[in-house]
Parts: sequence; structure tokens; C-alpha cells
Amino acid sequence: MPLYDCMLLFKSHLKREPIMDLVARVGKHVYRRNGVLIDIKSFGTVQLGYGIKKLDGRYYQGQMMQMTMMATPSINKELHYLNKEDRLLRWLLVKHRTTQYGIDFLNEEQTQLELSRWPRSRLYDDEFDHVDPEVYDDSDDEEYRVDEEGEKKLD
Repeated sequence: MPLYDCMLLFKSHLKREPIMDLVARVGKHVYRRNGVLIDIKSFGTVQLGYGIKKLDGRYYQGQMMQMTMMATPSINKELHYLNKEDRLLRWLLVKHRTTQYGIDFLNEEQTQLELSRWPRSRLYDDEFDHVDPEVYDDSDDEEYRVDEEGEKKLD
């Protein structure tokens, strides 16, 4: 089951009890679908970047909460009943990415196969060990000439 964050933005004038009622309702819904509620965070009252218009007025503040849960992928469609909830200004469901990088991405068999493709001596060779110094000269002395006043000029 993937990990999700459900962000809930409540109207600012609500007391704690109606907020907890809705959070408990979402938690029970997740639990009934064999999900697990992992964490609940409250961010308190937040200032909004713009007013959110509802039937009873425009809101410039809201109370934000975050619920972290493990649930089935169908949870997004199942939570659409929140659209009709008059206590909420907005809600958002975000799926956590479980991206792994590097060797963690490969399992042990794939790691051995992947690393065996590169010869061991080739991994540690320095590409400039074989370069003839006559052919490869990294000095740029000839690139600039200096005039009498000490200023560099391109050739």
C-alpha cells in the first residue's frame, strides 16, 4: 500500500471539536478500507495567499491539518465526499514517492550483474595516464600576448 498525505484546510472560525470529528471520520474511512493512519499534524491557523470564496463569504485564513496514511490507491476517489463538506475550504491528497537512487535501486542480483559489466582495471584507470605530453599541452601561454602596459589581449 502506498503512503499518502491528506492536507485539510478548514475554515478559520471552527472550534477544535468539529475539526476532530471530520479527521476521525476520514481516519475511520481509511481504517475500514484496511488502511493505516500513521500521523496527524496540526499547523494551526495559516494566512492564505488569496481569499477562498465559499457560500458564506471569503476566507483569508484557515486551519491546516495533515494526515499521513497508508491506503489503497483507490482512496483518492473514495475521499471525494470531502468536496461536499462545508467545514473545509480545500483538501488535497498527495502520494509519497518511494524513489530509490543508485545501488539501492537495484536488488543484489542486479547489482552484481551491473557491476560485472565493467572490467575492474578499467574502473580505476586515469584517462590521462596514456597521454603523450608532446601532443597534449594544457598551457595557454601562446593564447594571450601582453602589451607594454600589462593588459592581456587575445590573438
